[in-house]
Amino acid sequence: EQLVESGGGSVQVGGSLKLSCEASGLGYSGRCMAWFRQAAGKERDLVASVSPEGTAYYVDSVKGRFTISKDNINNVLYLQMDDLKPEHTATSYCAGRRFNEDCGLDVRWYRYWGPGTQVTVSS
Repeated sequence: EQLVESGGGSVQVGGSLKLSCEASGLGYSGRCMAWFRQAAGKERDLVASVSPEGTAYYVDSVKGRFTISKDNINNVLYLQMDDLKPEHTATSYCAGRRFNEDCGLDVRWYRYWGPGTQVTVSS
């Protein structure tokens, strides 16, 4: 059971990135999947999640700017990030809960984690 993120990189203010998270040995159908981010010296915080039923949730700071989606057939989670700002600079992590558990804000609820991918936004 493994998650691996990709798609991070360096962009200028206003740019876009699309993150992907591929799973091996872990199905996405019926599972809450989420994206977290952790800036240097800060705690790891939820950015967006998609419930087992497919309902998306976004923290207020990314509403209208980020889009989360989940491909249950190929077990890939995406995060489309548009209009990026320097405050979005962070390591982004893909996370998953156990089968059929609801999503939530607490990092301790998530059993499965990827190693992270760096997102850097420069002005």
